[in-house]
Amino acid sequence: MNTIDMPDGTAVPRLGQGTWKLGERGADRAAEARTLRLGLDLGLTLIDTAEMYADGGAEEVVAEAIAGRRQEVFLVSKAYPQNASRRRLPQACEQSLRRLRTDALDLYLLHWRGSVPLAETVEAMEALVAQGKIRRWGVSNLDVADLEELGPGLANCATDQVLYNLGARGVEFDLLPYAARLKMPVMAYSPVGQGGALLRHPVLGRVAARQGLTPAQVALAWSLRDGGVISIPKAAGEAHLRENTEVWKVVLTPEDLAELDGAFPPPKRKQPLEML
Repeated sequence: MNTIDMPDGTAVPRLGQGTWKLGERGADRAAEARTLRLGLDLGLTLIDTAEMYADGGAEEVVAEAIAGRRQEVFLVSKAYPQNASRRRLPQACEQSLRRLRTDALDLYLLHWRGSVPLAETVEAMEALVAQGKIRRWGVSNLDVADLEELGPGLANCATDQVLYNLGARGVEFDLLPYAARLKMPVMAYSPVGQGGALLRHPVLGRVAARQGLTPAQVALAWSLRDGGVISIPKAAGEAHLRENTEVWKVVLTPEDLAELDGAFPPPKRKQPLEML
């Protein structure tokens, strides 16, 4: 499995498993956990979740999936911005640990910026590291100016998780180059878009047909073309998951990339950070 180093030197897979919308229907949880376990078997050992997803239900699905296999997993969860204070972050972290049935997170992220000062969130994150509750921390949905506001804490920020796909390329203008200078990986959520609109684009279909791939495989391979990006798609089932793991065999040609750029132009100026 193609890996990338976190700023502290820890190698993690560049292709992981997202869990947004998992755990929303109790009847689906067993199947969702089986799919995540298959992902572990196939080398997708980075699992991303959040207290927000299904009000903690996704974390409970992950707990079932990783039972007996915790040592294999690079486990990521995220805290609501209203829980990112000095007082509330320890409580939110403990609740996530309880739902995940583990004693520590490998990575804990601020889900997006809220009213709590970033300096206070950094202080609370560092305290959790010191207590052994989390091994490292990072952020999500923060733009360059927000990252700069982290001040000295930026040196310990492990990642910035942002919306990034063919239809949402604004981060290429400044955020991706900024993170590369810091040697900080960026995590791409929704790398194949949401709702299927992106995958129905005719140009994506043409490239997929030329390559003998699905549009989703092309979109996912495109998101991984930059060595500094970790992509965390959610798989709808075991067949979809196996399809995702095949992207390492995909080599997008200069012709493919040029055609995709024509349909989905890279940004020429600073754009507001997009988020879902």
